[in-house]
Amino acid sequence: MVPEAWSLVLLVAVGWHEGAPSRPVAVENLNLVEQIVRSAVSSPLEVVPEGFFLMGTDHHGGRPYGLDTQYDDTEQPQRRIWLDAFLIDRYEVSLGEFLDWLQQERRPLPEELRTLIEHVTTVHFVRPETLARWPALYVTWWEASEFCHARGKRLPTEAEWEKAARGESGNLFPWGSQRPSLDLAKFGQYHVHEIPIVGSVDGGKEGQSPYGLHHMAGNAAEWVADWFGTDYYATMPTRNPPGPKTGRYKVVRGGSWKSSPELLRTATRSGALPDQRAATIGFRCAKSGGR
Repeated sequence: MVPEAWSLVLLVAVGWHEGAPSRPVAVENLNLVEQIVRSAVSSPLEVVPEGFFLMGTDHHGGRPYGLDTQYDDTEQPQRRIWLDAFLIDRYEVSLGEFLDWLQQERRPLPEELRTLIEHVTTVHFVRPETLARWPALYVTWWEASEFCHARGKRLPTEAEWEKAARGESGNLFPWGSQRPSLDLAKFGQYHVHEIPIVGSVDGGKEGQSPYGLHHMAGNAAEWVADWFGTDYYATMPTRNPPGPKTGRYKVVRGGSWKSSPELLRTATRSGALPDQRAATIGFRCAKSGGR
């Protein structure tokens, strides 16, 4: 039995409308979602070795590095943190993968995602194989966590995400200290109707992190495992910090396709309610161990 939300996408896929002929215009377009799923790309895992790295920001007041923003106090103090080796997805989880998981779990298609798929395919003529490689968007934290566990993985901790993004010596951006440009990251785009201006998850190689991860700045901001703690950096353990035990918001890292250049810094922190769906938030998965 196909859930109602999925059925609506299928009707849109064949050009259905009130008064439309009973026969589909094209049989091969019968299942748009299936076409997206068939073109899905999955991510290989990259190893981040054990060791110390610089987490947070070493800055006090003023405009950091000439950027037009002030550092958030929650990024301070900068500390040397030890992490055991772990694995993390090279790419953000793709829309095709996420739709596949929703189908496998017999979960309804979120309304926001249904509307997005309808709009970009019927108005902007985005092809299913292109959508399949978009980052998964409009995903709650709970869904992201459950997706990762279903794949034998988990969401990265905030510390793991930051080390994977900046390396051991505290890169300002994943690629180094060079100011962001559209050759390095997908950012600074805006559409009044919230139509994402994103790149494929397996694109963005030019701006990759020291460990070969793509889109750790821009494209989709990313859920991580931790609750957001405003003073956690001052009190967190120096080895494998797990994040606060409780909180209201879950941490979101990396900036998105809408972000200003300053928000693409590897130390920038933000948060969102775990049941929030946003056109700017996706995720990637991680796994303990180095193999």
